[in-house]
Amino acid sequence: MFDENFSFTLFKENNFARLGQINTFRGRIDTPVFMPVGTQATVKSIFIEDLIKINTQIILSNTYHLMIRPGTERIKRVGGLHEFMNCPLPILTDSGGFQIMSLSKLVKIDEKIGATFRSHTDGKKFTLSPEESMRIQKDLNSDIVMVLDECPKLTNDKKKISDSLQLSIKWAVRSKNSFGINKKKALFGIVQGGIYKDLRLESLEGLKKIGFDGYALGGLAVGESQEQMFKVLDEICPYMPKNKPRYLMGVGTPSDILGAVSRGVDMFDCVLPTRSGRTGLAFTWEGRLNLRNSKYKNDDTPLNKNLNIKNFQKYTKSYVNHLINTNEILASMILTMHNISFYQQLMSKIRESLKNNTFGDFYNKHINTI
Repeated sequence: MFDENFSFTLFKENNFARLGQINTFRGRIDTPVFMPVGTQATVKSIFIEDLIKINTQIILSNTYHLMIRPGTERIKRVGGLHEFMNCPLPILTDSGGFQIMSLSKLVKIDEKIGATFRSHTDGKKFTLSPEESMRIQKDLNSDIVMVLDECPKLTNDKKKISDSLQLSIKWAVRSKNSFGINKKKALFGIVQGGIYKDLRLESLEGLKKIGFDGYALGGLAVGESQEQMFKVLDEICPYMPKNKPRYLMGVGTPSDILGAVSRGVDMFDCVLPTRSGRTGLAFTWEGRLNLRNSKYKNDDTPLNKNLNIKNFQKYTKSYVNHLINTNEILASMILTMHNISFYQQLMSKIRESLKNNTFGDFYNKHINTI
């Protein structure tokens, strides 16, 4: 019998890499998992039904952007985000914390009030407190909810990072109190602390005392090197609760994901496959292809011979190169589907290798090639 309550099951570990499954009200999610980003109630250039056909199990959307446009009242009126965007998949919503950093020139932070924004679209003032972020995410009716945090820009100022960490813990308490009890939904805490092990551990211990359904790692997609990111994961993942999902926010390239999986991460999201698709870049098992390049003008080989949806294998590199160079929208649609399909194939092969105890071989084969 299907259990509608949120839960996480860890099936096996291969050194630090983990094979598991998240159970949600709207279905099960095999981990490690990649979540395509649907910031404004759409994953750009692709239909939901096609996302499902290429084995997408969950998507991400964003509290700040939906608060600005179209406004959560409009989404709540039809029953929530799933109904609004015709999406039967589970949805995770970011809290708006990343925009506190990325739109910092438009933001004023007050510990008690929260973050006051000037809209990037029309200058209208909005206030996003932990309580307001929880209210909005409840109105969106997302399945996994993120606490409101402050994600500082990349800096070596340890005191600044520490002050931000303390504020994020206070906001995490308020977020959980406002979230309340709902066994069908999940609330994730967000570990901050920059590249400093002691601050990361301080943040994690503070969040563990509060207690969350999952734990995310924030502040690791803000300009640090891959080496720095992996070092943080090496230092923090062994201390994270084993029986809760671990989510690395905003990451990343295929090699980022493969390296993070090997260090114990379960969940990922990134705009890279969709954004790259709109700029002519394709991810493949042989590496990245810049299909704007003139060398593909006469390349009549399939872009992806393994993707059978919509007779996709019939689209050649030559044809996609032509579409790109004539600014045709179809180029973005083809490359978006191709790239998300590649990411989902990557996750599927990772899970298969973990199941078959061959993850080490898979990692060594692909870590420097994809």
